Amino acid sequence: MFARAIMVWLVIAAAEIIHGILRVRLLNRRVGDRRARQIAVGTGSALILGIAWFTVPWIGPGSPSAALTVGSLWLVLMLAFEILFGRLVFHVAWDRIAADFDLRRGGLLGFGMLILFIAPLLAGNLRGLF
Repeated sequence: MFARAIMVWLVIAAAEIIHGILRVRLLNRRVGDRRARQIAVGTGSALILGIAWFTVPWIGPGSPSAALTVGSLWLVLMLAFEILFGRLVFHVAWDRIAADFDLRRGGLLGFGMLILFIAPLLAGNLRGLF
């Protein structure tokens, strides 16, 4: 189950990279960076839920707790990826990374991470797996 969950996370990460590129190239110019990031939390969450919908049966969590374990794995991997990729590739300041998670500053990424965490559980429940 863990190997399959990691493979699916790689698909999610690749999809989110493409999603981010499209956000910067298409949406930022129209609505500005901050608003584009807020919109992208919704579209990215839908993307994650769609991937989870199609892949959770293949991952095979046999219970809600196993689905939450998959979600926890995805969450930890994505947080590490977001922070490391942002810092090492794009040289994003810590304050900028923190702003993406800070509701007071318009950051909604925490909601996206919550969706990532519960996506396997939601998908499994909706597909009647447990």
